[in-house]
Amino acid sequence: MLRTRYAGVPAPFLLPESHLLHPVLEPFVRRAGMRENPRGRGERLSVAIGTMDHEFRRGMRRYIRIYPDIAGYEAMTAHVPLSSGFVNGDVSFWYRSSGVPSPGPRLDADLEADVVIVGAGYTGLWTAYYLKRARPSLRVVVLEQEFAGFGASGRNGGWLTGDLAGSHERYGQDARRLQREMYASIDEVIAVCEREGIDADLVKGGVVTVARTPSQAARLRASVSSARAWGIGEDDLRLVEPGEHLRVAGTLAASWSPHCARVQPAKLVQGLARAVRGLGVTIHERTPVTEISPGRAITPYGTVTARHVIRATEGFTARLKGLRRQWLPMNSSMIVTEPLPPSFWDEVGWQGAELLGDMAHYYMYAQRTADDRIAFGGRGRPYLYGSRVDTRGHTHEWTVEALWRLLLDFFPAARSSSVAHTWSGVLGVPRDWCSTVHVDPVTGLGWAGGYTGHGVTTANLAGRTLRDLVLGERTELTSLPWVGRKVRAWEPEPLRWLGVHAMYRLYRVADHRERSMPRTSALARFADLITGH
Repeated sequence: MLRTRYAGVPAPFLLPESHLLHPVLEPFVRRAGMRENPRGRGERLSVAIGTMDHEFRRGMRRYIRIYPDIAGYEAMTAHVPLSSGFVNGDVSFWYRSSGVPSPGPRLDADLEADVVIVGAGYTGLWTAYYLKRARPSLRVVVLEQEFAGFGASGRNGGWLTGDLAGSHERYGQDARRLQREMYASIDEVIAVCEREGIDADLVKGGVVTVARTPSQAARLRASVSSARAWGIGEDDLRLVEPGEHLRVAGTLAASWSPHCARVQPAKLVQGLARAVRGLGVTIHERTPVTEISPGRAITPYGTVTARHVIRATEGFTARLKGLRRQWLPMNSSMIVTEPLPPSFWDEVGWQGAELLGDMAHYYMYAQRTADDRIAFGGRGRPYLYGSRVDTRGHTHEWTVEALWRLLLDFFPAARSSSVAHTWSGVLGVPRDWCSTVHVDPVTGLGWAGGYTGHGVTTANLAGRTLRDLVLGERTELTSLPWVGRKVRAWEPEPLRWLGVHAMYRLYRVADHRERSMPRTSALARFADLITGH
């Protein structure tokens, strides 16, 4: 009999060999009235399913119908070859060679500035960089809860991509200009790295997108065709023969775009932090901001007052007072292999630094790292109830197994390798899945984000746009269609949790069904409809 604090709760609702509820169900049990013993002595929590309120029991029955795979969680063990030095979490693999940075000094008193930026990821650092280069006399302060690059900026898949962080249709006809600025932003990042001496393993090798089912191939061809209406020409995106750039097992169709560069995320963000400090920007690390209001950023260690307060918190935005439903913190997970031999790269034809993606609904993304590994990512466990964030990057075993299986499905020749590291991070998702940038000229409050996983490039464009908005300059950037965009908040819980998990469950089922379908599954279209994706 499994020993548990939650007596009477069926085993499928529990983590294997643990006293904890399955993480996606724990919030519902707690909301049903279950409480820990206040003295913390580990007494068993005596609650039976039959005593739970009607709404909770109905929710459990509905959950099992929607997510039947939870009953198999206990059987989901990691049949994955792990290297002897395997690491789970510890922020990300990208810090493995240099070590996780030691945070710098925290704020220790109230402070005045011209601009205070909350968050020392790409958005915050690019904004500080461009502001100080434009106006060296500005007093710019950056506040960071951990260390520069702790969040998505130090954990992402290393795609410096020209893809829009949003929908051309939703941005309207001016999306053409926004698209061109995104393409130009790739070269801007490369130029800054050269100017500032940032070695981030940057190689502009383009991106290959593969389709491995008939329905995926149809979507791929349709996406290339529809791109022409937005001014994306043959030189920007084109169909190619399967295997022309690299050979992925089962590929039926493929496209290629030159507008993507491989980057080592942690090297980029740490190099950018050094450049920003060199310009005279003060970065206070280990300084969590608890509340933002006009003219003030409040922390436990002091308040920074400034004419402009810029929020650059992306997936961690929900932690700020009053912003829990602003952007949904979506999880994404990655694995990285041990270095692969030259014979592997010859066999799969991956001779350059091309990035790799696919047309599945439950999609993947990958890069060949500078030291000849495959870094391979996907959604994993997409969302934690109540917009919670798993800060240290720990990844569940079933996610590691799913990513490893998919990697082998793409590249059977990688079977002789092993997984060296796995990690997870969060990205910010607005309700309409379109990024935004804004500065209120009256209150001085500003923000940028909601990059939906395309933040490496978009954050650079955001930093330059925020610079112009803060300085009150009217430029080509300040008239782009994502500036000042208003988006409604996400629904309250449990609707938010149910909607996101239903969407990804439907995507997984749709991908499975589409293996023998010539068209996109109606389940995927329904998932898009209920979540606004």
